[in-house]
Amino acid sequence: MNIALHPFDALMDITPRPPVVFVRGEGGWLWDDTGKRYLDFIQGWAVNCLGHSPPAIAEALTAQAKLLLTPSPAFYNAPSLELAQALVTSSCFDQVFFTNSGAEAIEGAIKLARKYGALHCNGAYEIITFDGAFHGRTLAAMSASGKKAFEPLFEPKVQGFPKARLNDLDSVKQLIGNNTIAVMLEPIQGEAGVWPATDEFLQGLRELTTQHGLLLIVDEIQTGIGRTGKLFCYEQAGIVPDIMALGKGLGGGVPLGALLATEAASCFEHGDQGGTFNGSPLMCAAGLAVLNEVGQPDFLKSVTDNGLHLAGELQRISARHGLGSVRGQGLLLALDLKRPIGAAVVACALEEGLLLNAPRPDTLRFMPALNVTREEIALMIAQFDAILGKLGVARCVG
Repeated sequence: MNIALHPFDALMDITPRPPVVFVRGEGGWLWDDTGKRYLDFIQGWAVNCLGHSPPAIAEALTAQAKLLLTPSPAFYNAPSLELAQALVTSSCFDQVFFTNSGAEAIEGAIKLARKYGALHCNGAYEIITFDGAFHGRTLAAMSASGKKAFEPLFEPKVQGFPKARLNDLDSVKQLIGNNTIAVMLEPIQGEAGVWPATDEFLQGLRELTTQHGLLLIVDEIQTGIGRTGKLFCYEQAGIVPDIMALGKGLGGGVPLGALLATEAASCFEHGDQGGTFNGSPLMCAAGLAVLNEVGQPDFLKSVTDNGLHLAGELQRISARHGLGSVRGQGLLLALDLKRPIGAAVVACALEEGLLLNAPRPDTLRFMPALNVTREEIALMIAQFDAILGKLGVARCVG
């Protein structure tokens, strides 16, 4: 045993991490092991929808842990039944399979679509996805993604994911063939830099898939659970998908995802799908606490209002510093920096006690807690303004 290892060395080196160790979080704030405080506008990549360690989730986990952790997925448990019913009641779907992550929910969606193709469409198995898409890091999810950095990795990939272009219906039409069974997309491509699918495109996609007897799968891992101002982003376009994948915000900080489907699309047979920890009472208790908070009167309206306010403040800063446009919806926003300074901004912000994310060299992404306050937005904007000045991003005069 190598006892000389630095504690950091015991973790696999899979991403460049700054030498900061977080030990406590509360709402919009994190503290490291030196006592330094950070304003968090990443929130675990849109995971902590109620902020860090919210009392509602902490209390739900504590109460459930004293009752039952998991009886095995071979048996029913009360929290999973209650959460499934709440999701069905709040959506256009009829059935739920709980997972431990969004990527696992995507795997389930892929399997469900291929099962549907085997049963009803002469073995059709191809799922049209999109350039720039990000669906997770399992092998099939990476294969379905349209992220350029994934292309040379872990070959051979899982076959059957031809790529169309977002907001280009003709590019989808050109890929439909005898082996096509579904189209899968994120309503807003988060990792690509927060690029929304237009309402017109989503509506056209629903019409096209219905016309060809194809399933429409929405990946709402990042956009779901109120992030865009509706409980689910597909509602914004007024469409009814066949399958949906959830993750991130559903657990509010604990590992919980879900695969939802209409009754017509729910074609798994016994033995087709499972998982040791899927639908555990402990995780589902957290999911119930999240849905209860997000479902409070005016909660989603506040997401919309604060999203518009944040977008306006970012536009003001952009105009002052000669930056680009703001895009996105609700509290999933991006700012076009118009130059490759994203990494420098993020690094400088960390030094100043502000956590920001740059999914692309020329883009910043903002994913605060859904209950972020106007005071926290004002503080972030002031810090961001100062950081741009510190980096020498010239202000526009007049």
